[in-house]
Amino acid sequence: MAKYSTGGVGSDDADSCELCGKEGVSLQETTVAGATLQVCGDCAQHGDGDSRDGGGGVSGGDDRDDDRSRRKRAAQNAARLADAGSGDSTHWEQEGTDYQDDPLPYLVRDYGEKMAEARQDAGIQPDELAGELGVTEADILAVEQGRANRANIPGSLIEAIEERLNVQLSEDT
Repeated sequence: MAKYSTGGVGSDDADSCELCGKEGVSLQETTVAGATLQVCGDCAQHGDGDSRDGGGGVSGGDDRDDDRSRRKRAAQNAARLADAGSGDSTHWEQEGTDYQDDPLPYLVRDYGEKMAEARQDAGIQPDELAGELGVTEADILAVEQGRANRANIPGSLIEAIEERLNVQLSEDT
């Protein structure tokens, strides 16, 4: 039965494999699933390529290169997250649109459902309405799905939808 490492605490079996429990064998230090363990030769094959023999020689990859690689990936991921949260959102803005001058009005409760119902009553498909209003179908669907704020829908689009479908979506109208 395999024994689990307690870091040597409470055990006199300093010469037993921390993975399978074999006793009286030559041990190697290796990393298995992120944990550094003292293992026998048979269990060393389960290591992450970072085995050390009892004399301290490295028989797998170089720790410093692995550590640098991990740190580099972590820094790259942190930079991506910082870029995403920096507010640089020019990738979604349509050319010539100034959303600060065209804010989204306060919308009525269930505005998406009201819009979808009005569009269906008018017998218009989302892509047809988008074409008529000169916007993307994604913008029309964002309003219908109640995501107008998250999708940065301009107030002028809400007004155009209200006029075209004869429905009240904003509290200002």
